[in-house]
Amino acid sequence: QVQLVESGGGLVQAGGSLRLSCAASGRTFSSNPMGWFRQAPGKEREFVAAISWSGGSRYYADSVKGRFTISRDNAKNTVYLQMNSLKPEDTAVYYCAASPIVGYSTTGRDYDYWGQGTQVTVSS
Repeated sequence: QVQLVESGGGLVQAGGSLRLSCAASGRTFSSNPMGWFRQAPGKEREFVAAISWSGGSRYYADSVKGRFTISRDNAKNTVYLQMNSLKPEDTAVYYCAASPIVGYSTTGRDYDYWGQGTQVTVSS
C-alpha cells in the first residue's frame, strides 16, 4: 500500500519555525516530483512548494518565497518543508503529494498521491 505520511505540524507563535516531513512508503518516489499544498478553513487548497525528482529545481508560491524551503532526501524517500518566519496566515492543514509528471507542477490535479495532512497553527 502506497502511503505518504506528513509529520511535524503543531502550534507556533508568529515569527517561529516548523519543519514538516513527508515520508513515503509502499514504493519509491525518488524519480517523482513532489509538492506541498495547504488548505485553510473555508478556503480552497493552494500550492505552497514543489521540487523536481533530483532536487535541482524548486518552485514556491509568492506568499512563502524567502520564508519556506522545500528539500528531499531520496535515500530516505522523504520530502521536507522548512518553514521560517511563520505568520498567522500560514495556518492551514499542509499536505504533501507526489506527481507522475516530468519536471514539477504547481497544480494539484497533476499529483496523484496525497498524504493525510498535518495541521499547522500560527498564533499572533
